[in-house]
Amino acid sequence: MKYLRLFLILLVFTAVNANAQTKKNNFEISKSIDIYNNVLRQLNMYYVDEIDPAELNENAINAMLEGLDPYTVFISESQIEDVKLMTTGEYGGIGAIIQYFDGKSQISEPYEGFPAAKAGLIPGDIFLEVNGIDVTGKNTSEVSELLKGTPGTIVKLKMQRPGEKEPFVKELKREKIKIDNIPYYTVFDNGIGYAILSQFTKDCARELKDVIVEMKKNHELKGFILDLRGNGGGLLAEAVDIVNMFVPKNKLVVYQKGKVAEHNYNHYTQHEPLDLDIPLVILVNEGSASASEIVSGSIQDFDRGVIVGQRTFGKGLVQNIFPMSYNTQIKVTVAHYYLPSNRCIQEIDYSKKKKNVADTLAKNDTLGKAFHTANGRVVYEGHGIQPDVKIEPTMASTITMNLYAKNLFFKYANKYYREHKSIKSAKDFQISDTEYEDFMQFVKDEGFTFTSQSEKEIKELERVSKLEGYLEDIQPMLDEAKAKIEVEKTKDLLDNRSEIEEMLEAEIVSRYYYQKGRIIATLDDDPELAKAFEVILNQEEYNNILKGSK
Repeated sequence: MKYLRLFLILLVFTAVNANAQTKKNNFEISKSIDIYNNVLRQLNMYYVDEIDPAELNENAINAMLEGLDPYTVFISESQIEDVKLMTTGEYGGIGAIIQYFDGKSQISEPYEGFPAAKAGLIPGDIFLEVNGIDVTGKNTSEVSELLKGTPGTIVKLKMQRPGEKEPFVKELKREKIKIDNIPYYTVFDNGIGYAILSQFTKDCARELKDVIVEMKKNHELKGFILDLRGNGGGLLAEAVDIVNMFVPKNKLVVYQKGKVAEHNYNHYTQHEPLDLDIPLVILVNEGSASASEIVSGSIQDFDRGVIVGQRTFGKGLVQNIFPMSYNTQIKVTVAHYYLPSNRCIQEIDYSKKKKNVADTLAKNDTLGKAFHTANGRVVYEGHGIQPDVKIEPTMASTITMNLYAKNLFFKYANKYYREHKSIKSAKDFQISDTEYEDFMQFVKDEGFTFTSQSEKEIKELERVSKLEGYLEDIQPMLDEAKAKIEVEKTKDLLDNRSEIEEMLEAEIVSRYYYQKGRIIATLDDDPELAKAFEVILNQEEYNNILKGSK
């Protein structure tokens, strides 16, 4: 009885304390709103120039939210289409990725079968006007906003194609653009199924299930590979349904805990599984986040499949979108999510970010608190999903990164497309020696130059040695080193031909076979995919990984 009385006293004290804190917060909110209204009113009345209250208001809101986390954001009326794209994968528009380069917004990739591609727009086409509005110099978000609209409406474009003197005009009818959740899937000759899931939007789980059912119907599958590399997440419910394909009904996949009780929720599998036995590998990298981490982390916790690749992003935060007045919305982080082993994969504690972000990033390879999978394997909290089989990412050479940064792969692929009506299949296309020589000449004609890391180090050494009074003595040696580096740089296009060709071939293939072709062109030289094959085809290795004996 004594302990019960003590418990009741503590319960009452906690409730009173919480109520007092709520009253204090409510007072501070009322006070802050009153101050804010007065500031805005004074500015409107007395500021020397005309103000835009709507713009000031949005800036104020964004500044306030900036002190929280990157995922809690204000959504203005003009951004509603972007939210629709994030949650459904759909929007009304012309169906093209656009980029800003050399001071121009231009077509980067049209989506196959949608208005831009059907109208004959190609990569490199530059936007001059959209519905009579001059967009010269406008960035991609500004141009994109003009291109989006209600399906069935007309958008008139004035474009300039490089290599042609006169601009041209196209009238496109906007359509509902649905970005493919699964841009490519196949069954390889070795009997292993493979599918890329690019996003977690509405119906992606059903679509993936249909793909696997089709594969099993037409093939004797030896295993299945789900590629989540670069998948930044999306709808949590879809992630749960995907895990459900491979684990039994009524299993806890993920649970979330927040400040408000209604945001504390357990997510269980609700259906009978599709396949409990097929060997499963999930590919991940540093771009795999949120829902991708729920799928890969849960599968790892259940010891249902092997995770291959690099450590994932580390986003263990749950967002809800709340409607507000004047057709605006706010996306708020409401909870953390936790995997079946009870670990949270969130990388940064944003509540203490001003103090510890630098330390967190500096220590991002250290291990957090240990948890255990169903088979007793040790997994760690706080740093994304650590793969069961880690593949070091391939680092491109300095010259390759500079060719990419200066858009020379893109520009040459456009030139190649104008000069060649067709090419071999995406899988079989290869650049000939003559064509590579043409690319090297193209790069030279474009005036391509770059500064190597060695040259940067020498420049820094010159700066420091000048301060210390050594420069005059060591300058001849530094000049000799710079001359030798310049000679070596001229050979870089040949020394790094293999990786340059790989990127160039993928870019060229995309001109003829769109996004699907680009994917196919890169699979033969994919180290993570090759390792996934090895793991699945070696049943002993696969089982040992899941048992924790390897």
